[in-house]
Amino acid sequence: MADPVVPVVIGLDLGTTSTKAVAFTTDGTQVAQASHGYPLATPHPGHAVQDPQQILTAALAAVRDVVTDLGAERVAGISFSSAMHSLLGLDADLVPLTPVVTWGDTRAHAQAEQLRQTTGGLALHRRTGTPVHPMSPLTKLMWFRDVEPKTHEKVAFWVGIKDYVLLHLTGHLLVDHSNASGSGLLDIHRLQWDDEALGLAGLTIEQLPELVRTRHVVDGLLDDAARATGLPLDTKVVVGAGDGPLANLGVGAVEPGVAACSIGTSGALRVAVERPAVDPQGGVFCYALTEDRWIVGGAINNGGATLDWVRDVVAPELAGAGAAELLELAARAQPGSGGLIMLPYLLSERAPHWSALPTGAYVGLTRSHQREHLVRAALEGVCLQLAVVLQSMRAAGLDVREVRATGGVTRSDLWRDVLAATFGMPIGFAQGQEGSGYGAAILGMDALGLIASIDVVADQIPVEETLRPDPRSSAVYAQLLPTFAALYDALVPTFSRLRRLGPSLPVELSTDR
Repeated sequence: MADPVVPVVIGLDLGTTSTKAVAFTTDGTQVAQASHGYPLATPHPGHAVQDPQQILTAALAAVRDVVTDLGAERVAGISFSSAMHSLLGLDADLVPLTPVVTWGDTRAHAQAEQLRQTTGGLALHRRTGTPVHPMSPLTKLMWFRDVEPKTHEKVAFWVGIKDYVLLHLTGHLLVDHSNASGSGLLDIHRLQWDDEALGLAGLTIEQLPELVRTRHVVDGLLDDAARATGLPLDTKVVVGAGDGPLANLGVGAVEPGVAACSIGTSGALRVAVERPAVDPQGGVFCYALTEDRWIVGGAINNGGATLDWVRDVVAPELAGAGAAELLELAARAQPGSGGLIMLPYLLSERAPHWSALPTGAYVGLTRSHQREHLVRAALEGVCLQLAVVLQSMRAAGLDVREVRATGGVTRSDLWRDVLAATFGMPIGFAQGQEGSGYGAAILGMDALGLIASIDVVADQIPVEETLRPDPRSSAVYAQLLPTFAALYDALVPTFSRLRRLGPSLPVELSTDR
């Protein structure tokens, strides 16, 4: 008697530099994966764009590789994850008129700062859940309106990259509540497009995809998509959600009070709640996962990338040696780095201030400081910035009682120790999963009725280790944190003057990175 075919759901994660397709069974077992990359272009200062056709090609190829490995008969469906805040203009025939403008594109910094200074900027943030920041599609649309009005007038539909890929798989132009909640255009309390935001963007509802739930199922593929992927025409496609909310799902942080902290090149801290919430100061975002599960938190631009820069500048002889040697150097310094603080805003910053103005700074530097102090201060700066995000989340009324940490840097003992000590609470390190891709698969299983609910993931992702903070280190960082947090406001005038001086300074200083 033949073994029964165990069904799988493919989580298709459209990332910033690659698309990954990962297949999981309902018990959380990963059975196949494939990844195809593509470039991120920076043709002008502040621009960060991609070719939508390259991303579509990568998505189809990744699914095809997984299907070839497993067999089409095992695939119960495909479920999407995607990088949030992307923007793509299509003409009336649904042909791209612009490249994909990614979240990292900062050309709209002037529009964002101007809107932030108005009385309605914070109110807009509270209604839409999306900070007024250059990453936001709203401010990108304002930039097109102001700087490229002819392009703005020609565009018939403004979409995200997932909407475009989904269109070519199914023939439907749809946007899920999750990615829509990251656009700055959606009233998250009514789950309807916001009239004021549409007016600022200079567009109408008819120019946007149809709003649907994240668990919305499309029954079937287009002929071309079926041939390209090797899947049957009747394959079910779950619209899915944004990669941030799905990352929480992917590490099992879906219960209120359980936060997911990720530190890779950048970083983020997010917690699930049952209804939309933004703090009075607008320090956090709020994005949908499902209709009754929302993700509140903040992302930072500068995570492990900060240590990469410090290695190249402070210890270039370690450039080819990997991270371990650099962290050994940092470990020579005591917690607090001898009174040295680094603001790690090398790539500007997002949470909790959501401004493109800040740049990096060392504060408190003296002749007694050595290389190890500069390196450790950079690492501490990243963790302190995440601790400031945690403060903003608590200011929004969130009870963060548990943190689960993931990401490449969390394999380091020093990173783990500093993160636990700056947070002043135990940190759990979850068994590794494919993050957003696994979250997409779990959401797809729920939509297709293959599991009872998304809550099953909490039991499928065990915490392998829980690290309690060292009391002495925690005491040091508790003293440093208020000073670190206050430095941003103290230096805003300096950041502004440097921005105005930009054209007269060397290119390296005036480029938005």
